[in-house]
Amino acid sequence: MKLSARIAAPVAALVLAGLTATACAPQTSDTSAMGDEKIGTLRVWLFQEVGNKPKEKVVDDAVAAFEKSHKGAKVEVEYIPVDTRAQRIKAAFNDPKSAPDLVEYGNSDTAGYVKDGGLADITEEFGAWEEAKDTDPIAKQSVTVGDKVYGAPFFVGVRALYYRTDVFKDLGIQPPKSQAELVSTAKKIHKAKPDLYGLAVGGAYTYGAMPFIWSHGGEIAGESGGTYKSAINSEKARKGIEAYTSLFGDDNCPAAKCASMGGNATVTAFASGKAAMAIGGDFSHAAVEAGSVKGKYAVVPLPGIAPDSIAPAFAGGNNIGVLKSSSHRTLAVDLMKSLTGKKTQAEMFDAMGFLPTYTDVLDNAAKKQPFVAPFVQTLGAGAKFVPASPAWGQIDASLVLPTMFQEIVSGRKDVAQASDDAAKKMDAAFTAAG
Repeated sequence: MKLSARIAAPVAALVLAGLTATACAPQTSDTSAMGDEKIGTLRVWLFQEVGNKPKEKVVDDAVAAFEKSHKGAKVEVEYIPVDTRAQRIKAAFNDPKSAPDLVEYGNSDTAGYVKDGGLADITEEFGAWEEAKDTDPIAKQSVTVGDKVYGAPFFVGVRALYYRTDVFKDLGIQPPKSQAELVSTAKKIHKAKPDLYGLAVGGAYTYGAMPFIWSHGGEIAGESGGTYKSAINSEKARKGIEAYTSLFGDDNCPAAKCASMGGNATVTAFASGKAAMAIGGDFSHAAVEAGSVKGKYAVVPLPGIAPDSIAPAFAGGNNIGVLKSSSHRTLAVDLMKSLTGKKTQAEMFDAMGFLPTYTDVLDNAAKKQPFVAPFVQTLGAGAKFVPASPAWGQIDASLVLPTMFQEIVSGRKDVAQASDDAAKKMDAAFTAAG
């Protein structure tokens, strides 16, 4: 499932292929449109999924409704490969004549694309849009840079704790209610069943580790006056790093095997029956259902520090934005509303399993599909987002945080030294990004 690759492993090929190019490319010149034509053809670039036909049908319906209500307007949709998206989108920013009017993009790309001058500021239109008032605050944050809005959320994805019901029943244990219980339960399972990872963890699983940092009160970075500075080496962040890295070792997930694993690898370990627990997304559901643990697992929110609390999760997902170069701005904004509106998102959930970004549509989705409930609970408890800096793409693509985790679990550096070194790399990227 392409979505899994896109969100579950943002440090894998998907992001690596594109964000390095994005971060290192020169800033574009001004490509603002000269006019706002009310008729003509609008071009849209959306991501190609592994099973794209259901997505195409939902999009076709939204486009048909738009064309019916906008006489003289036509829409051409092209589905582009995710792994080459950064190069194509960057080229479009530099060449308005070849650029689409609307584009789907990963929500951690927002700040970089805004810095490149590619996305239109639609703050006014978004604020006046009635449906947008029900947008989940974290989803809105993913289209916001500074205090301006640069698109509309298309779907959101978060992670929770998958666990083996048969293993837990066999050992007479319950799902962990706190982070301390999570760690002790993982080690208890591995001791009783040495052929299983208690909890599959990965040294390259940035977005699986972040909840541990956030639940201890740590942050990835802090922002002041539009300038970002790393906070990964703060005392609270270090406690979260210690909690996460304590799960690597012969008593749970051996560093020799687990240090290099990313999010997809940990979910695969769970789906194939090699782990009793894993941190996976709503978008991991299809992969787990297709594995050997089908019918033998359940999902609960990842626990936080306090008993019965929920650890903050990273809110991944995609957005759809209007390009600054579009000569059909008004039409493009209307089409964006059609493609990201409540009706389309509800249909996209039914077709693809993408979680809606509206609180009411999300609640309805949870009622229709019980497996969604833990992820809705996680969102409701307060998910978090990456620093809204164009530097994030470079930090992510340069594997700054995975390198830090791997240095710690391999014993090459202690938490203090590794986090200090990571902070220096992050600050250099933030400074370079301006």
